[in-house]
Amino acid sequence: MEYRQPEATQIQEMDPGEKRLNELGYKQELRREMTLFKTLAISFSTMTLFTGITPLYGSSLQYAGPASLVWGWVIVSFFTWFVGIAMAEICSSFPTTGSLYFWAAHLAGPRWGPFASWCCAWLETIGLVAGIGTQAYAGSQTLQSIILLCTGTNKDGGYLAPKWLFLCMYIGLTLIWAVLNTFALEVIAFIDVISIWWQVIGGSVIVIMLPLYSLYGYDAAAHLTEETKGADKNGPIAILSSIGIISIFGWAYILALSFSIQDFGYLYDPSNETAGAFVPAQILYDAFYGRYHNSAGAIVLLFIIWGSFFFGGLSITTSAARVVYALSRDEGIPFSSIWRKIHPKHKVPSNAVWLCAAICILLGLPILKVNVVFTAITSICTIGWVGGYAVPIFARMVMAEKHFKAGPFYLGKARRPVCFIAFLWICYTCSVFLLPTYYPISWDTFNYAPVALGVGLSLIMLWWVLDARKWFRGPVRNIDIPNGKV
Repeated sequence: MEYRQPEATQIQEMDPGEKRLNELGYKQELRREMTLFKTLAISFSTMTLFTGITPLYGSSLQYAGPASLVWGWVIVSFFTWFVGIAMAEICSSFPTTGSLYFWAAHLAGPRWGPFASWCCAWLETIGLVAGIGTQAYAGSQTLQSIILLCTGTNKDGGYLAPKWLFLCMYIGLTLIWAVLNTFALEVIAFIDVISIWWQVIGGSVIVIMLPLYSLYGYDAAAHLTEETKGADKNGPIAILSSIGIISIFGWAYILALSFSIQDFGYLYDPSNETAGAFVPAQILYDAFYGRYHNSAGAIVLLFIIWGSFFFGGLSITTSAARVVYALSRDEGIPFSSIWRKIHPKHKVPSNAVWLCAAICILLGLPILKVNVVFTAITSICTIGWVGGYAVPIFARMVMAEKHFKAGPFYLGKARRPVCFIAFLWICYTCSVFLLPTYYPISWDTFNYAPVALGVGLSLIMLWWVLDARKWFRGPVRNIDIPNGKV
């Protein structure tokens, strides 16, 4: 006679994250084999030490100056902690792949939940897909400087990749990330473990070596909660740990770059060694050439920075695909039946991966004609990604406490002031990224992000008013709950 373990015992041995997922009405479909360190690695890689600083360093330095850069990072890090803490509490209670839009649906209640979920889902999707583009552009820009310095310099006949080749590099990186994300999650997790050490060790090398020579992504952990062991505890830990590490190393990196500047005006000279195309590359070149009379050291450090962009793009592709998969699972995107399919062997949403890659490539096509593509893509990414945070955080702030089922990470009475500060900071951040970044404004320097976002969000809202509000109810349960309660 076959012995079968009692049902109660089976439930007790179930992973707590999976148990909570079942309580919320979802069955476990993705593999739950991510440890805390692997989840932290992917979250850390998504934020990336160099990505948020390096590409925008030149324009920020030009218009704000080094002092504003150094202390601005401290201020940004301070307020980012409020956003991270607010999200960590919600993540602890809702360990689902849909993350932000799932949170928004449940926190906003039955009346406003579908609309809150709809807005949050599309903002998050737009932000994450554009985030792939920021990594691809920054990676291509760094690779362009590496090729230039390896073949001589701008003054010595070095090769500066033209726009068409720059676009090819952008597309190539996007396709490589899509191919890698088609494999099992363990492959991505292994690569991201390499990434965290690459950035920590590489960042330390840059921060230490530069002075001897001359002197927003954190929610990725939330997208992987269905694949993380003990997600109700490990998800919040990964979010907050990523913010802490990036805050410290990012500030040190800005200090190292700023104190390494030899000639402020020369950094932007089109006739300098790096063609004035990438300010951090010129800073690194000046630092090493001034001491060793060659560019080898600068090339090595640029390769470290390029690796950070590569790992970051890989991780953001992972997160973007999970959000598209979750939204498709809840019938919130056209042709949902296609995008929610899981690869039968690797158990990853491969169709969603390639959809994200295709849209990212389309975002990069203006590279051939427009000079501020990176600024525009970054603005779209920030407003969509960070703007998506605002919806569940605001809902958490105004909801009745009796309706919130707290997880292991709980703010208690502190939740309202924390959420209020986080919400105001997000609104300020989104407003800033709608402004022009280059003056005088012309067709070549126009920040097309407000136009692109305005058209895109208007169409999404029109779709809601005319059709989607009639059938979209937010996250759709795929298992039955005996008592009907969450």
